[in-house]
Amino acid sequence: LPSPSLPSSMHLIQVDSVQRWMEDLKLMTDCECMCILQSKPISIEKDEPNELILSSQYSTCDNLQLLLKRAWIISTELTRIAQKLDKNRWQRVHSMTVRVNCHVRSMINEYNTFTRSSSEEMHQLEKLLVDKCSEFTAFTERCLQAEDEEILKSMKSCVNETLTTVARYFGQLIELVLTHETQNLLRQIELSGSLYVMESAISSLFSLAQEGAHLCRIIAKEGGVVSLFKICRQDCFRCLYPQTLRTLASICCVEEGMHQLEKVDGILCLADILTDNSHSEATHAEAAAVIAQITSPHLTFTQHLSSFLENMEEIVTALVKLCQEASSGEVFLLASAALANITFFDTMACEILLQLNAMKILLAACSDKRIVDTPYSRDQVVTILANMSVLDQCASEIIQGNGVQLLMEMLFEKSSSGNPAEVAACERVQQKSAVTLARLSRDPEVADAAIKLSCIPRLIKLCRSPTERNNSDSVLVACLAALRRLAVMSPGGLEDSDFQQLVKPRLVDSFLLCTNMEESFV
Repeated sequence: LPSPSLPSSMHLIQVDSVQRWMEDLKLMTDCECMCILQSKPISIEKDEPNELILSSQYSTCDNLQLLLKRAWIISTELTRIAQKLDKNRWQRVHSMTVRVNCHVRSMINEYNTFTRSSSEEMHQLEKLLVDKCSEFTAFTERCLQAEDEEILKSMKSCVNETLTTVARYFGQLIELVLTHETQNLLRQIELSGSLYVMESAISSLFSLAQEGAHLCRIIAKEGGVVSLFKICRQDCFRCLYPQTLRTLASICCVEEGMHQLEKVDGILCLADILTDNSHSEATHAEAAAVIAQITSPHLTFTQHLSSFLENMEEIVTALVKLCQEASSGEVFLLASAALANITFFDTMACEILLQLNAMKILLAACSDKRIVDTPYSRDQVVTILANMSVLDQCASEIIQGNGVQLLMEMLFEKSSSGNPAEVAACERVQQKSAVTLARLSRDPEVADAAIKLSCIPRLIKLCRSPTERNNSDSVLVACLAALRRLAVMSPGGLEDSDFQQLVKPRLVDSFLLCTNMEESFV
């Protein structure tokens, strides 16, 4: 039967779903038997062909995932030990130390069953870590037997020091193992002439990159970006382009990846791929994803992308074409996301988009529910419209493409699933559509069209009803700004109370008034 304390244990190790718990259950429950076996192999003869190797059925990718999962558990347990140590819960500290000891031995044993070669440095670190874990376990056992508070207090600092050492050795070993495996994968990509081996290695590299920024830094540092761009410059590997570009997009979320991309003229390579019509749509879409990644406004290290400006017109032209010809919502999303980011990256992009009739193409795409099918896609479109709306010539394009109607519809954007990411995307759509209306309404023709479409009542509703804007302050500010702009054009379109509360006061006073309109259920 499950332990009554199981829910609190789940809370402590911060497992955020039953699914994650189910995945980790086997690893978490191996501890007791492994403590007895001390991770000794079942086979007596070392070279016996029928030796039981649990991980032999898995690929390199699966083995690395197993290693990372085991590492995650050990890291979590070490954190919990520190927490229990602070509270002087020695019984729990000791039992968790035993568990960590077991997991460390299991991790090393599992890794050594599938790795082809490991360095002397790695063996030394493994020995240091295992010895220190054994010392740690013995130390906490002695603490259990100590009854004198003063002795326990003096031992506690030693336990803390040992814990820190275990954590340091563990971190160094994981870093070394991941670097070693990354080097192996890159060696396969560089030296293997087999498409199958290369595809498998790229897939494993992609899985590693999904584990977070630290892994991406290791891959970039070991030359991953250079190796992947070599593939993208050889026609004989065209079938690997989509997978290779997808991996590059993941790695280039870190500064080290971006520096490597710049060194190998990656922007020029991406521009060549995007403008080459002989490539598949999948390849173009993945190249667009790399562009979207490296131009993300959330990154603080894009300043060095000087070569991007040299190729921007070609890239923007190719992305607009990809939006126009997209066969699916996913392709459109990647292409439009890249365009949206570029409009933040450089203002010249907006002028290029205007010359390419991008406004007309994007507005037409929005009427096709098969292509623009999610709030995420609409978020990209309205971002482009908002950034382009600073140009005076945009007003006539918006009128011709029935864009005011689209912006009005976007003010009603609501999440159908309640998913937090989707809700956030809906808020952004509402906010940016209001911003775009505010900017474009300096043109009397746009303002007149917005008023005729009843934009004013909708903006008032968004200001006065927190639930309509999902309690978003950014949506409120944008709606107040748009409302004030339209009120200048049509003062008679507002009731006196709306004018007195939402238009006449300073914007900050209207904002405070609207944020205090939330109902209290206390």
